[in-house]
Amino acid sequence: MNSSKEAIIAAIKKNKPDILPLPEHPKFPYENNLIEQFQASIKLNGGLAKAGEGKEQIQQYLNEKFSAEQQVLSLVDGIAGNFDIEKVKDPHELEHIEVAVLEGDWGVVENAAIWLPEEKIIHRALPFIAQHLIVLVKVENLLGNMHEVYQKVNVAGPGYGVFVAGPSKTADIEQSLVIGAHGPRSMIVYLMD
Repeated sequence: MNSSKEAIIAAIKKNKPDILPLPEHPKFPYENNLIEQFQASIKLNGGLAKAGEGKEQIQQYLNEKFSAEQQVLSLVDGIAGNFDIEKVKDPHELEHIEVAVLEGDWGVVENAAIWLPEEKIIHRALPFIAQHLIVLVKVENLLGNMHEVYQKVNVAGPGYGVFVAGPSKTADIEQSLVIGAHGPRSMIVYLMD
């Protein structure tokens, strides 16, 4: 004699619908000047994107803009900082980072979001606790929309990654826009060849 559970499972198996193919994703191509479109998108987000500059210009900018007393953390080869992240055991030790220089894997033209996987930020708090962000992205890694980027992101890889799309902002405070309310006050993206 079958139990009620076995009868229910048998009924479910008998009435299981056929497996249908997934629908195709619609294409929303961004074919014309991805750099200009990315720059326009990040400007709307309160950030800035520069193209045609190399690591030497970024280093010069850091040297001119930030004093030796300010903590500059760089996780990009060829750009020097004065803060050693290897010594950080607790993310609270990052609280005085003035600027973090990071490298993103993918940039999204439609909304200026940049994919930062965990192995490129070391501590999850870093892109949110630094006062200013500088992120480098290769021009060849600019894609039109989130659909395209999701096809490239390795979700089975390391356990964490984040899209960052400009400085922190909120409009909750008396319904006026405040930049840098809960995170970075500025973000510059360098689009690298």
